[in-house]
Amino acid sequence: MPINVNNREADALTREFAKMEDVSITDAIVIAMTEAIERRRQIETPIETAARLREKFGITLSEQAKKPLPKSVFDNMWDEG
Repeated sequence: MPINVNNREADALTREFAKMEDVSITDAIVIAMTEAIERRRQIETPIETAARLREKFGITLSEQAKKPLPKSVFDNMWDEG
């Protein structure tokens, strides 16, 4: 299935990558997209980061700390309450 690239920068970057890797334009796109998708799948979410740091430093959340703060707390922080 053909891809029509109407963006000069995208075309130039794809051609540069293909030349660097000594592959076809199609292979360059497949390689770049495969790598980009894999990088995004490996990104740690903020919740995962917090959990990892709590474990590393031996921090346990109390039941109270697990509950979301009420809207009024955020309103007060921004003087909207």
